[in-house]
Amino acid sequence: MIRQSYSFLILFFVSFLFSCNKNQGTDKPIIKQEEGTRVLVNEDVQTSNSHARNDTSKNVVFDYLPTSTTNQIVKNAYYTLSYSESHEQSEWVAYELKKDYVRNNHFRRPFFNEDTKVTTGSADWKNYKNSGYDKGHLVPAGDMSFDLNAYNDTFLTSNISPQVHDFNNGIWNRLEQKVRYWAVKYNGLYVVTAGVLDKSLKTIGKEKVSVPKYFYKVLLTTSENDIKMISFLVPNEASTRPLYEFVVAVDHLEKLTGIDFFPALDDTIENKLESTDDYKSWSFK
Repeated sequence: MIRQSYSFLILFFVSFLFSCNKNQGTDKPIIKQEEGTRVLVNEDVQTSNSHARNDTSKNVVFDYLPTSTTNQIVKNAYYTLSYSESHEQSEWVAYELKKDYVRNNHFRRPFFNEDTKVTTGSADWKNYKNSGYDKGHLVPAGDMSFDLNAYNDTFLTSNISPQVHDFNNGIWNRLEQKVRYWAVKYNGLYVVTAGVLDKSLKTIGKEKVSVPKYFYKVLLTTSENDIKMISFLVPNEASTRPLYEFVVAVDHLEKLTGIDFFPALDDTIENKLESTDDYKSWSFK
C-alpha cells in the first residue's frame, strides 16, 4: 500500500513538471524583429484604452526613436533629432527623461549656436531676429538641467522653432512642466516633440525658417510594468485652456506628420495605444 502511494506521488509530480514546462513554452515574449534594440512584451499583455500591461526586461534597451522622413538623424549625448533642411528645423527631437534627470540647477544661459553635426547646416539664430517669434526650444533646457553639457546642447539651433511668445511662455511651458511632473511620478518618460511641418507654412529670415501652426508632443512610459502613451497637438498661439483638451490620438499625429512614433513597440501594442485619445490614466492635477 505504501509503495503504491509513493508511485502515485511520483506520477503526480512528473505530470506537474510537464504541465509547467508546457505553459512556459507558450509564454514567449513578443519582440519586434527588426534592426535595433526592442522592448520585450509578454503575449498575454492586456491593453485598456491608453495603457497596456507589460513585463519589460531590464536587460533590454528600448529603441524609442521615430522614423525619419528626412534621413538626416543627428545624435547628441542626451537627445536625438531628425533635421528637415527644407524647413530649417527638426521634424522631431526624441529623448528619455529619467526621474533623476529632473533637477532645478540654475545654469547660465549660453548663446545659441549652429549645430555642426547637421550636414546641411542648421539655421542661423539671426533668422529669428525682429521676426516677432521666440526661439522656442524643442528639448526644453529645463529637461536637461541635470548636466551642464546636456543643458548647453539644448541651445543648438537645430533644437529651436519659431514660437509665438505667449504660446512659448504660456501653454507650451505648462505642458513642459507637466512632462517633468510625469517623469517623476511615473519613473521616467520617452518624449518626442516638434512642430508640424508642411509646405504651406509661412517663413522667417533669409534662410526661410518655417513657422509651424501647431506643435506636438508624444509621451510613452513603461514604469511599474505598465505601458501607456499620450499625445498633444497644440496651436502655436496663446491659450488658457486646460492641457487635456489638446490630447489627440497618436494615429492622428502620424497622419499629419508622416512619422511613425515608437515603431519598436510590438504592432499589437502600438496599434492599441496609438488609436485612442483617452487621458484618464494620466494625472492632470
